[in-house]
Amino acid sequence: MDDTGSIKFTAEQEQDDQMPFLDTLVVRKADGRVKLLVYRKKTHTDQYLHFSSHHPVQHKLSVVRTLLDRSSQIVTEAEDREQEEHHIRTALARCGYPEWSINQVKSQMLRPNTKKTTRKRIWQLSEEPKSTVVIPYVHDLSEAVSRVYKRHGIPTAMRPFQSIRSLLVHPKDRHRPQDICECV
Repeated sequence: MDDTGSIKFTAEQEQDDQMPFLDTLVVRKADGRVKLLVYRKKTHTDQYLHFSSHHPVQHKLSVVRTLLDRSSQIVTEAEDREQEEHHIRTALARCGYPEWSINQVKSQMLRPNTKKTTRKRIWQLSEEPKSTVVIPYVHDLSEAVSRVYKRHGIPTAMRPFQSIRSLLVHPKDRHRPQDICECV
């Protein structure tokens, strides 16, 4: 952005009837119509959150959902969508994602978005919204705790138990007890 606050874009020239724009590759077809594909720079490595990493499974499924959703929103032709899905499956397989994770997200995306109508529990009858509980992520334990909170209508979010920052950055120097002297 410049000093006036306006946004500037870098425009690329059309080459071989193709022009990238943001995440989209605009392709001019022989009949003059255009089709859209997902655009990846030549330096793109298909590195995503590895499935074996210490993160909640919801985060890993969100990676799958984001890639599949981008494909369904951008790609205009069915054959290209199949090719894009194959690319996504291959890239995620290299990152350790099992087939079930991709199939589960895909089936969720195909299901109509209907809300479940369930019997209201006593604590859900109040109009007052519940606060979100933030818990440290500990594999399997955090998921179990989250399910308990969910039964009581309390949303949960998970954060890393330790971060690189918490290991490396100390706002104050630590003092050993023998280094502290009392002034009388």
